[in-house]
Amino acid sequence: MKKLIIIGGGASGFFLASNINSNKWETIILEQAKSPLQKLKISGGGRCNVTNACFIPKKLVKFYPRGSKELLSVFNHFQPSDTFEWFAQKGVNLKIENDNRVFPESNSSQTIIDTFIEQANKKNIEIDYNSTVINIKKINDKFEIITTHSTYYADALVVATGSSLKMWKILNQIGHTIIPPVPSLFTFLCDDPLIHNLQGISFPEAEIHIPLLKCKEFGPLLITHWGISGPAVLKLSAWSARELYNLNYKFVVRVNWISETFDKVKEALIQEKENHPKKSIYSVKLYHLTHRFWNNLLGHLQINDKNLADLSKKDINKIAESLTNTQLSINGKNTHKDEFVTAGGVDLKEIDFRTMQSKLIPNLYFAGEVLNIDALTGGFNFQACWSEAYIISQYLNSLN
Repeated sequence: MKKLIIIGGGASGFFLASNINSNKWETIILEQAKSPLQKLKISGGGRCNVTNACFIPKKLVKFYPRGSKELLSVFNHFQPSDTFEWFAQKGVNLKIENDNRVFPESNSSQTIIDTFIEQANKKNIEIDYNSTVINIKKINDKFEIITTHSTYYADALVVATGSSLKMWKILNQIGHTIIPPVPSLFTFLCDDPLIHNLQGISFPEAEIHIPLLKCKEFGPLLITHWGISGPAVLKLSAWSARELYNLNYKFVVRVNWISETFDKVKEALIQEKENHPKKSIYSVKLYHLTHRFWNNLLGHLQINDKNLADLSKKDINKIAESLTNTQLSINGKNTHKDEFVTAGGVDLKEIDFRTMQSKLIPNLYFAGEVLNIDALTGGFNFQACWSEAYIISQYLNSLN
């Protein structure tokens, strides 16, 4: 029987092991931690965001800032609907939430972990914990994998180590190109007086723009203790991860808090002034803005407690400009720790995505975030792990 070594006891590694033909492959998982699937355990706030209910591959790949082109063929073989079916066959029902994120009905990541452990036990998969790989060598047709406490030999080797600097160094030493990793999915640090003491206030339809990079995102935005966050910011950080790294995370953003035009806001204020001239500007309710933000905005603009009748054209223009085109200076990032993702990894040009096999070293395969592939939040990174691992398992199972 041939021997398969999987380096990494995470999502990709266990999904691959769960699908391998144990009559063909004697499989060992090498995991450096003392317990498996730690990142999966904390994902989705401990509920495990298994995948996303996007069932059309051409639409699904649009959620991947890096790897979208390569993943199209991968998702044509195994996509979220297949993930639903796979877990259902193992007795795990998944549910779709309003934002299309998918979780186990149990609302516990432990359900997913238990499923993988059960599958590994059924297939007699050996799992070596506290096993850190320190070197890999190709000796004739075999791989020699040296760990901190043992040496293993394998006919096929799968690297599923996630964002591991040590593993990237080893892979580089055996000939693979590593795209330098930089953080993706992070919030923006900002100490502008306009947003001081406004943490927790959200804007469901905001537009954020980085003029220097000519990039823009639309969606919910949240003011935090440290600056601004929310889906719009996270998406912008992912798509521009490398460019923002090159800027040392110091740049200017322009925020349209309400995704409305300057002229329309100006018209609304003029109309409000005509209809309620004696009304205090502080009591005006526009675009479902919270009183805290509205009062802070007016104070920031140094518009005193005027009645609407007393607002000048200049005052109205200042309000309209601030609501639709606020300029904020960003002075750093704050990584989204539970969903930590990097842009970077093994160069995709060196991978055959029909099998996930190295084009440089036969019988060496890759799955998960060890590759230069990353996605937005919402279950997309896990789906890439399942799909890539499944393709490897089916290819290995087909070999004589």
